[in-house]
Amino acid sequence: MAESTTTALDGNQLIAKALARFGVDRMFGVVGIPVTSLANRAVSLGVRFIAFHNEQSAGYAASAYGYLTGRPGVLLTVSGPGCVHGLAGLSNAMANAWPMVMISGSCDQKDFGRGDFQELDQIAAVQPFSKFSAKAKSIKEIPDCVFQALAKAGSGRPGGCYLDFPSDVLHQTISEAEAESLLATAAEKFGESEKVPCVQNSQIEEAVSLLRHAERPLIVFGKGAAFARAENELGKLVERTGIPFLPTPMGKGLLPDTHELAATAARSLAIGKCDVVLVVGARLNWLLHFGEPPKWSKDVKFILVDVSKEEIELRKPHLGLVGDAKLVLEKINLGIKDDPFCLGKSHPWVAAILSKVKDNVSKMEAQLAKEVVPFNFLTPMKIIRDAIAGLGSPAPILVSEGANTMDVGRSVLVQTEPRTRLDAGTWGTMGVGLGYCIAGAVASPDRLVVAVEGDSGFGFSAMEVETLVRYQLPIVVIVFNNGGVYGGDRRSPDEISGPFKDDPAPTSFVRSAGYHTLIEAFGGKGYLVGTPEELKSAISESFMAGKPAVINVIIDPYAGAESGRLQHKN
Repeated sequence: MAESTTTALDGNQLIAKALARFGVDRMFGVVGIPVTSLANRAVSLGVRFIAFHNEQSAGYAASAYGYLTGRPGVLLTVSGPGCVHGLAGLSNAMANAWPMVMISGSCDQKDFGRGDFQELDQIAAVQPFSKFSAKAKSIKEIPDCVFQALAKAGSGRPGGCYLDFPSDVLHQTISEAEAESLLATAAEKFGESEKVPCVQNSQIEEAVSLLRHAERPLIVFGKGAAFARAENELGKLVERTGIPFLPTPMGKGLLPDTHELAATAARSLAIGKCDVVLVVGARLNWLLHFGEPPKWSKDVKFILVDVSKEEIELRKPHLGLVGDAKLVLEKINLGIKDDPFCLGKSHPWVAAILSKVKDNVSKMEAQLAKEVVPFNFLTPMKIIRDAIAGLGSPAPILVSEGANTMDVGRSVLVQTEPRTRLDAGTWGTMGVGLGYCIAGAVASPDRLVVAVEGDSGFGFSAMEVETLVRYQLPIVVIVFNNGGVYGGDRRSPDEISGPFKDDPAPTSFVRSAGYHTLIEAFGGKGYLVGTPEELKSAISESFMAGKPAVINVIIDPYAGAESGRLQHKN
C-alpha cells in the first residue's frame, strides 16, 4: 500500500487516465511537441490512436466519429498552428451539432507573452467555435477539466468543446493515490450529461391534434433525429399515420429511401403544398429554405422538435417541442395509439405525392438507363448505386463531397440504413472526405466505407490515403475526375484577358490527373477507369477485397454545372 501511494503520475498519464475512465476508446490527431507522450500514454491504457498527416482531417474524423457513435470524438493537436488547424474540425462539430472534444498542448505558462515556441492564446482562438473551453493551470485541475468537457460535448445540443494543457502542466507530477481521488471526484461531479427537459403532455396532445386534422401533413427529419437513434419511433409514426416523409441529406437512411411514403423525389410538391409539418431533428436553415415562402406555403404550420430551446425560439414555429427526438416521438406515438388515424394510399394528398414520386423516378431512371461515354455524372453514379445495393446489409457508409458529385449522388444513391450517409453537412464543408471515411471505418469496422468525391473535394485531404493504407481500413475512394472545380475552365471569352490570361483558370486542375497512383505509392490499390465495363470491374474487385483503394473515374469536364445546385450564390 505504501508503495502505491508514492507512485508518481505526470500530467500526460493523468489526462490519459481521465479519458479512459470516462469511456474514451478512440482518438484522432497529429502528435508532436508537447503531446506525443500523451498519445502514447492513452494507447497504453486501451485508447486507439489514429495518427493523421493534418489536424484538419483528423478534426473532421473526430467530429464525424461523435455523430456516428453518439459519444464525443476526441482530437489531439500540438500547440499554436496545430490548434489553429484543428479549429476546422471543432467548428464543423459546432455547426453540425456533433459531440467532440479538441485537446491541444500549449506553451509553458511562465513564458506566455514572451514569444514562446508556438505561443497562442488558444482559449481565445477557440471561443467562437466551442460551447465550452477550459485550461488546466495545474495538474490537479486535469480530471475536472477532462470530465466536464466530455460531459458538456454530449449534453443538450451536442457540440465542440476544447481543453488546453500547457507543457509545464503535462510535466507536473502527482501521487497515484491523489490522482485516483481526483478522478473519482470528477466522475461523480461530471459523469452524467445534463438532463433534457420533458415535453408537457398538453404539447404532445396539441401536436397529435395538428397532425390528425391536417389535410396535407408532412414529416421532415434530419441528422438530429439520426443522432438521437429515433429511427424505430419514426418508423412507427409513419406506419401508423400514413404521413409522407422527407429526410434532409444526412437524414437519408433513417427510414429507407425505398419506403413507399418517401417523398424525396417529390420534394418541391411536398414542401410547397403541405399544411402541417412535423420537423424532427432538422433546423429550418438554408437546407430547408428557412421554412419560408416561396418554397413553403405562407400558411404552413411547423411543429418543431429540437433538443435546443434556443433553436425553437429562433425559428418561432407554430408549436415547439423541446426534447430528445426519440423520447418526444415515443410520446407522440402513444398519443396517436390511444386514438389512431391513418391517411391511406387513396388519400388525395398521399396519392398526389406517390404520383409525383413515380413520375420523377421514371424520368430519372430513363436518364440513368443511358450509358454515356465520356462519362457524365449519371452513368458512373448508377453503376455505383447498383454495386452498393448488391452488397446488402450491413450497408456501407457512404461519404459524399463535391459540388456536382455530391448533388447528383444525393439524388441517385440510395440509403437504406441509419447513419450511413456523411456529406458536407450544415456548413457545406469541403475537405471532409477522407477524415469522414476514417471515422466511419473506425466507428463501424463491420461496414465497408465508400467515398464518392469530386476531384476538388478529394484534393483537400488526399494525402490521408497513406493513413488508409497504414491502418488497412476497408475504404474505397471513388474520385470523379473532371479536371477541376466544377469542371475545369468554363470562363467566358471576356474573362480571359489581362497579363495572366495564359495561366490555367482558377477552377482548373491538371487534366486526367493520375489520382489512383497516389495510393499505389503507399501500397494500396489504384484503378483508372473511363468506361462502364472498367468501372464495374474496379468496383467489384475493390468492394470484394475490402482494402484501401482509389478508383479514378475520368469524367467529361463539361458534364456538370458551376457551383452544383447553388449557382445563384456564386
